[in-house]
Amino acid sequence: MALPVAEWQGRSARLWAALEPALRERLAAASLQDAVRLGCDVLRSEEEEEAALVQLCHEAPTDKNPEAASWYREQGNQEFKQGQYQAALRLYSKVASHELPGSPEVSVCFANRSAALLHLGHFEVCLEDIARAESCGYPDRLLPKVLLRKAECLLCLGRLQDAQDVLRVLETKIALDGVMTTHLTRLKKLSQLKVKLGEKEKCPEPARGEHGGTQGEPEIWEENNRISGASSSLSLSFDAERGRHLVASQDIVAGQSLVREEAFVSVLCPGESLPLQDGDTAWDTGATNADLYCHRCLRQLLASVPCQGCSYAKYCSQDCADRAWQQYHRAECPLGALLLTLGVFCHVALRTVLLAGFAEVSRLVAGSHRGDKNLQNPEGSCKPLSEAADAGGGSRGVPGCDSSGRYQSSYQALFHLLPHTEQHSPEHKFLCTLSVVALCKQLQAAGLEAAVLSQESPQQWSKPKTCEKTSDELSPELKTVAEAMLRHVLQLQCNAQAITVMQELGPGDGAVVDKKPVRLATAFFPVLSLLNHSCCPNTSVSFSGTAATVRAAQPISSGQEVLHCYGPHWCRMRVAERQQLLSQYFFKCHCPACLQELESGVKSVVSIRNSFCCPKCQAQMQGEEDTLCCSNEACATSASRDHLSGRLQDLQQQIKKALDLLRVGKADQAIKMLLKCQMDAGTFLSPEHLLMGEMEDHLAQVYATLGKWQEAARHLKKSIEIVEMHHGPSSVETGHELFKLAQILFNGFAVSEALSTIQRAEGILSVHFGPQSAQIQELQEMKACLSELPRNILQRT
Repeated sequence: MALPVAEWQGRSARLWAALEPALRERLAAASLQDAVRLGCDVLRSEEEEEAALVQLCHEAPTDKNPEAASWYREQGNQEFKQGQYQAALRLYSKVASHELPGSPEVSVCFANRSAALLHLGHFEVCLEDIARAESCGYPDRLLPKVLLRKAECLLCLGRLQDAQDVLRVLETKIALDGVMTTHLTRLKKLSQLKVKLGEKEKCPEPARGEHGGTQGEPEIWEENNRISGASSSLSLSFDAERGRHLVASQDIVAGQSLVREEAFVSVLCPGESLPLQDGDTAWDTGATNADLYCHRCLRQLLASVPCQGCSYAKYCSQDCADRAWQQYHRAECPLGALLLTLGVFCHVALRTVLLAGFAEVSRLVAGSHRGDKNLQNPEGSCKPLSEAADAGGGSRGVPGCDSSGRYQSSYQALFHLLPHTEQHSPEHKFLCTLSVVALCKQLQAAGLEAAVLSQESPQQWSKPKTCEKTSDELSPELKTVAEAMLRHVLQLQCNAQAITVMQELGPGDGAVVDKKPVRLATAFFPVLSLLNHSCCPNTSVSFSGTAATVRAAQPISSGQEVLHCYGPHWCRMRVAERQQLLSQYFFKCHCPACLQELESGVKSVVSIRNSFCCPKCQAQMQGEEDTLCCSNEACATSASRDHLSGRLQDLQQQIKKALDLLRVGKADQAIKMLLKCQMDAGTFLSPEHLLMGEMEDHLAQVYATLGKWQEAARHLKKSIEIVEMHHGPSSVETGHELFKLAQILFNGFAVSEALSTIQRAEGILSVHFGPQSAQIQELQEMKACLSELPRNILQRT
């Protein structure tokens, strides 16, 4: 959640309403510096608010809990015994997060997890967990079974000499143990592995990694010497109407990379916990983003490395864990519950300050005091670049540029992003002020001030100190930190970039994998923030870990502005909905799509295609009031908008039930329910309604589960027709649907059609995600596999 939990928002609203009108006026008009000072005064006189915040933190515990570890271990062991190794793997990772560092139990946990990894075929990662178990003091009496597992992994990886060395150690260990009867099973396994080793030595297999793939051609890239991370085909411009923006300085082709930027800061969005599986326990066996992705680099986790101090932070490697600790987590770790309570925006603001370093933060905050009004609206005093160029200044006068006129992806550029201090509602500004002041007071009370100000060596960071100041008054340095954090929280409303990832729906072990985009993290990208919004953008943004890539979604002519969609897209929303959502950015959109709909009064394509139809003659229902009338003059049918909307909601619930049946293996029942939903939808929804396409997509998924590839392809083609109508034939949505169709045709052995579909999907997805994306790699692997089939088979298909 971007903002604090609802309870804290409610307390802030009540506190705001109870303030004296004069104080409310002062807070509403206050500069960031004054807002922090007044916020400190308010919290000093309202001690019960801080106490309530501490109480709210108990609902999001991040401490290590050996009792929870024991419970998760039992659950993991049960899943392992039932052969549910993926579920066991995730539960053992939860155990590792809750076990105390250095305890004997944590070594057993890593060993247990290595067993699940072996069964899942992740041999390299299994070896890493075995090494962790050994380094944590794994019990000597249990070592033989771990050594057997290690030898088996090495054999599977083709590392025969290493496997032989491990088997020798194991033989020696068993012989020294003396009691051979306790090792009968292991001796049998040892004998089997020695036979297998001998066979591999006679007929060695070529060594290979865990994952193969066809590598795409590297993209041609020439970096801009004035804008870091931007292509040389772009230039930075400024004018009073559009502010800072990027313009094509030469003709750009579709699919060309325009910006490649690493986030200055990113924070993983924890995601919602799944419903508890056991009503009498407080521990959740479900997996959220916090369990599935590295908290530093956002790579997908297989076997997480836990933080040594809390149960929340998890990493893909010890290197990521160490770097996170050095850069910011040393200060965040003791405050994990508070950060979860105050929301992602507060967390991003704190981490931004920690990464920038207090010296740079202090310099820029002090500079803002010397010209506070200009920094509240840093673009207000700028001349257009054409005027600046005439004066010989180039882009030096543009906020965020350094003294040489270069715009870097730096803290200075981030600091100069617009906070819109005067546009935020006074209530929202007050909530943000209270939150950052409360966070800074907790930093001080926990003895973390020196760590935040970077005044200690890393060896001193692990233990919070006794606070020298009372928690009633912030030190001047922490007031500076609070002011910078308040600035960043306000900036985030307009400049936060959601990092998204394509996440698999369901178990992901089927022949056809369905995916949907999921918000993974919130980040600051100073260069990406230069892109202005359009509801009909000419770019597409994709992510790999914490890196963003902006590509041209269509040809862009020299001199044309490069535009990005902030969320409201003309294909997905009516103009009124778009304008409402865009109000949070404090501007009114004047893109061609909005102007056409607003000025002409013509209904949007979304309105027409997602409309209700007449239950009698199937013509479009129309009208702006509560009662809709049939557009066919010969038909006098009318219907209540609320009644039709209720039918739509009921239909969506029925579709959800059908998908639930599919998840529990009742595919036949799911088909019957979906076909019934289709018939019902046909009586009141337009044939082009997106939900009609979604039902075709769901039917394709069910038939693919049953191996009925022709039926699956037939339904998916109907879905693609509707998706193309809404989003266009070269849209990313159409590309994803074609990718699924390629999988179905590939599995159904429809070679010729599969190859043509692969080619079309590849052409669309490479424009949006580049030639080296995972989906392109998979398409190329399918194409290579089909192309290697014997000629007589290719001719028959």
